[in-house]
Amino acid sequence: MEADGGENKEQDRYLPIANIGRIMKQALPGEAKISKEARETVQECVSEFISFITSEASDKCKKGNRKTINGDDLLYALNQLGFDRYIDNLNLYYGKYKEAQKAADQKGGSASNAELVDKAHEAVSKSMRGGAGKKAGSDSEEEEEDEDDEEEDEGEEDEGRA
Repeated sequence: MEADGGENKEQDRYLPIANIGRIMKQALPGEAKISKEARETVQECVSEFISFITSEASDKCKKGNRKTINGDDLLYALNQLGFDRYIDNLNLYYGKYKEAQKAADQKGGSASNAELVDKAHEAVSKSMRGGAGKKAGSDSEEEEEDEDDEEEDEGEEDEGRA
């Protein structure tokens, strides 16, 4: 009986496996299949990641004599733990989320958290398409291409000297 209770407690700290599977499927081609083991592994990793970030954010709150973790605390934690590469995009989402929340409050209605996230996602997607016309994360591909071009240029200069 204790094994079941311990297993249930362990499962309580995980995100729902159906949600994990849905997110994984969105990132894969339509015909791709995901094994149960893969879903469970990602579920464990995501849950551990969230605990890791939340623990750091909680420490910041304790130092500030606060009890509630907010978005700024999470961004701070990500930065402190070496995930600073994601901060700009997350700041953009967080800003759009707060704008959507403020707009909902001004209308007098109460939007659900999911609705606010959807509105923030929509706004960020529009701004990314309207801006440079590229998706998040494509900077690294451009940087690699720039590095390749620089290496080719250096190679041509070396040939000219020989």
